[in-house]
Amino acid sequence: MSSILVFGDSNSHGTMPLPRLGALDRYAPDVRWPTVMAQILGADVVTEGHPGRTTVHDDPIDGAHKNGHAALPALLESHRPLDLVVVMLGTNDCKARFGLRGWDIAAGVGRLAQTIQASTAGPGGGPPDVFLVAPVPVEESGVLAEMFQGGPARSRAIAPALRAEAERLRCGFFDAGRICAVDPVDGVHLTAEGHGALGRAMAEAVRAHLQEGTGC
Repeated sequence: MSSILVFGDSNSHGTMPLPRLGALDRYAPDVRWPTVMAQILGADVVTEGHPGRTTVHDDPIDGAHKNGHAALPALLESHRPLDLVVVMLGTNDCKARFGLRGWDIAAGVGRLAQTIQASTAGPGGGPPDVFLVAPVPVEESGVLAEMFQGGPARSRAIAPALRAEAERLRCGFFDAGRICAVDPVDGVHLTAEGHGALGRAMAEAVRAHLQEGTGC
């Protein structure tokens, strides 16, 4: 049985679309895409989805603890040995406060991949394999519209840049935006149907990647 870590943000956590700021509703475990993927694969999947998590940036408003790069080493050690780490981050980097381009965001994900590659969190003390997922593009709508002003353009630029980064680092790659879209209620989070579609597509993509045996 493969051991997989999903390292992500609120869309891996299962946060429901926000009707108002501060809402904390979460989909049931069997609805969330990592659980759907796990059930199809028959794999041991640990989900580390932290709402608000960025790739490599301290958030000046929500706090330094949102920095994914700072959290990653401890999580790798906590859950080893891991066969695969799936990274789906970049949505929160699209917030207007960071002023990043799609290329910058992809480079942040690449930095996370390199940290995983340099770790001893895989079988036998080697590194785990890495699979990079471009997040679903955001929209300027609902209660998060102002926070993500300019986000649609930024988020749509992530996938091509991240594909190139995955090729450079010899990682798996998947574009979640080909499978589902955000809920217009807040323009950031997935519907229950979107979680199901993404979980099924990810199961197929991860299975193919593991069968190919192409590691980072």
